[in-house]
Amino acid sequence: MELKHWILLIYLAAATIVAVIMTIHDKLAAIHHQRRVPETTLMITAALSGCIGMYVTMQMIRHKTKHIKFMLGIPVIFILELAGVIALFFFGIL
Repeated sequence: MELKHWILLIYLAAATIVAVIMTIHDKLAAIHHQRRVPETTLMITAALSGCIGMYVTMQMIRHKTKHIKFMLGIPVIFILELAGVIALFFFGIL
């Protein structure tokens, strides 16, 4: 595997870990009436390739599952990111 593929995998793993941690932190903050993670920050984190980890975590801990913005928005982000990666492979960039 080429270096650029390793870098991409490491980035995706890091983005996923950050998204999971942020989601769990926001859930705990909601439970304990503490300062929450802004929804914009959560969506930006999802858009920076943390969408899979965030979506799965939200489903597992039942956090923001009634918010259409998240339950529809995060899968849309994933589909767009997947299409972008496929295009990059198709054009030989990755």
